[in-house]
Amino acid sequence: MGDTVKNKVLEIATLLEEHRGEETSALYVGEMSGWTDYFIITTVTSSTHMRGVLRSLLVYLGEKDIQPLNRTKGLESEGWVLLDCGDFIVHLMEKEQRRFYELEKLWFKSEIIYSSKPS
Repeated sequence: MGDTVKNKVLEIATLLEEHRGEETSALYVGEMSGWTDYFIITTVTSSTHMRGVLRSLLVYLGEKDIQPLNRTKGLESEGWVLLDCGDFIVHLMEKEQRRFYELEKLWFKSEIIYSSKPS
């Protein structure tokens, strides 16, 4: 099970990159979290960009028969959409929210399994 979830996480990270998500990263947080195994985080450039990325992500999840556990309606206006898929959580964040919350620093002990950031 772990490898298939990890593979889906990597596919989603790649999908977010293909849709111009910036500084996309995927973290394994399973050792520190009792409620999920992975975070996938990307920066979007606007609310319009966020809606487009979210739409593409929901199509992908539907094709893989993955049902998000939460609703996302109206959350784009906050500059951050959190999509809980059980084994992984996808964070679509505008730049201001990404800088403010610094999820990678908050979960600094996690293993980075994907990063589009320059080293």
